[in-house]
Amino acid sequence: MPFGIASFRSRQQVFAFEAALSRGGVRAEVVSTPREVALGCGLSVRFDLTEYPRVTDIYRRTRLNNLIGFYRVTPVNYGRPQISALPVN
Repeated sequence: MPFGIASFRSRQQVFAFEAALSRGGVRAEVVSTPREVALGCGLSVRFDLTEYPRVTDIYRRTRLNNLIGFYRVTPVNYGRPQISALPVN
């Protein structure tokens, strides 16, 4: 099942964003960034894609400035996941 990630350049920002999402009622967790994104600090925040509008709203309110991007991750059996960039509304 596809899911979303937010990738940052700073681990501090990853943990700050995960905490902001949790305070905002969005279930999120810190995960390793997929190789296909290959930028940043190696950690990302994972979230359910149905929550994406709330995720971007919370992102705008937090004013974090080290975002690399939001991505849709689609796991593939026995292969690398498919990664596509999500628009920041």
